[in-house]
Amino acid sequence: MANPRASRERPDAGVAVPTETELKLRITPEAATTLARHPALKPLKRGPARKAHLLSTYYDTDDGALAAAGIALRVRRDGRRWVQTIKGPAEVGSAGGMSARAEFEWPVTGPNPDPLRFATTPFRRALGKAEKRGIRPRFTTDVTRTATPLTFPDSTMAVLCIDVGEVRTEDGLPVLRDPIHEIELELEAGNVARLFELAHTLAASVPLAFEPASKAERGHALRHPHAAAPLHASDADLPGKARAGDAFAAIIRACLAQIEGNAHGVRTDDDPEWIHQMRIGVRRLRACLSLARKAMAAARIEPLRVELRWLAQALGTARDLDVFATSTLPAVRDAVAQGGNAAVLEPSLAKLAARTTVWRKDARSIAQAAVVSPRFVRLVLAAAALAAAPGAYAERSHAHQHKLSSPARDFARPLLKRRHRALVALGNDLAHAAPEARHAARLAAKKLRYATEFFAPLFPKKRTRSYRKALAALQEELGAWNDAAVAARLAGELAGPQSPAAAAFSGWAAARSAARSEALATVWTRFTKTRPFWPRN
Repeated sequence: MANPRASRERPDAGVAVPTETELKLRITPEAATTLARHPALKPLKRGPARKAHLLSTYYDTDDGALAAAGIALRVRRDGRRWVQTIKGPAEVGSAGGMSARAEFEWPVTGPNPDPLRFATTPFRRALGKAEKRGIRPRFTTDVTRTATPLTFPDSTMAVLCIDVGEVRTEDGLPVLRDPIHEIELELEAGNVARLFELAHTLAASVPLAFEPASKAERGHALRHPHAAAPLHASDADLPGKARAGDAFAAIIRACLAQIEGNAHGVRTDDDPEWIHQMRIGVRRLRACLSLARKAMAAARIEPLRVELRWLAQALGTARDLDVFATSTLPAVRDAVAQGGNAAVLEPSLAKLAARTTVWRKDARSIAQAAVVSPRFVRLVLAAAALAAAPGAYAERSHAHQHKLSSPARDFARPLLKRRHRALVALGNDLAHAAPEARHAARLAAKKLRYATEFFAPLFPKKRTRSYRKALAALQEELGAWNDAAVAARLAGELAGPQSPAAAAFSGWAAARSAARSEALATVWTRFTKTRPFWPRN
């Protein structure tokens, strides 16, 4: 679920606004007809299900100005009632199928919006500008909703909505349509973690999938289709006075947003960048949980770490082969041609390329199967449940509870200091070090970089910028060395260790390592001379 852009209008600071919090998942048409009878729901029902036909018309300018601002304006007919609703942008950190956004509703007398209500919302400026430019019906959702009220053992109250129907454009030929089969678990009161736990249980026997786009966003996409792009990592939204538990929750949500944001592309697009960015999200989440073990019960988070290792393995082979096929193999072929050995080595390299194509296709299929599996859905839901209630995963001891409730800066400072010192201790003459020493330094640099990225938002940006830049340059150089080593290993596995192609890759990797030694020495010196951004006390 996309985070609001910085330019989007947001509620005034300090003003309480009504918020809709819901967990939304796609479901198959077949499962939509049977889900209401799922045995996990029976002990939670606090009343009969209500079925209703909901016809909602969404209004916007011709160029979608409200959608661009993250605002949805609709008028819904529910039986004999007409209701006008205005929703704001999704809050920063929405992830795991969960979204939270400001929502305002009023009864109206007919199908047209009442502009007088615009001024009573925090989004009055954007709504007023849109009204002056002209708003009109842009698309409609036509849905049959089955709503079941639920009460959990801890008194948390929610509503399970099963929506079946379509979103369609209001004018133009042909009329564009997109089917809707989804469930919404909307929180009324209590602990949002209960929604994730219920969805996790349902996912064991019901084919669920994440639906990152709201109905309004799907309707707007029919009107204004655009090519999706892989989602890169972003910093968590951490105020300087955040507590450690809140910081971990925000970091987990940021990692999940990257994982979810690339899932559709992994399933449907052959662009290698989708797998690359999802793999980064998985690595970041694993690194976050490794840090969280300092404050949470290992037994509580270990099952999630096991599932993340499974997903990392499914994505890792595909990513390694993508780099091998699109970057390393062409580079080695160019080096062979420049060295005058093409006539001798090209037949072996051609066989290697053909086998790489087969292996790469198989590895991509494995990665795609993992992302469409129920296991993936349950993994993301389990991580989102942790983000919703990190305190539930703490040890019962006072020490662990204290760590989660302590200021995040106090938690981060000694951790960053230890990881910085560990990397510096491994860097003696790194440019000429043995492969094992470079590998250890690369891992230490990666751990430090993840921790730095997680906690840097807690500190003034000017103080973190130079350190992050120097560390990123160091890790990039160490990563380039590692890519060459991985390429040599893969060439041996694909072509056989005694093949001419494997020998060519080994020679290329050695030459590349030697050629970049000076660059590695330079970035190492720059890093060690860069002042850490956390206090030295």
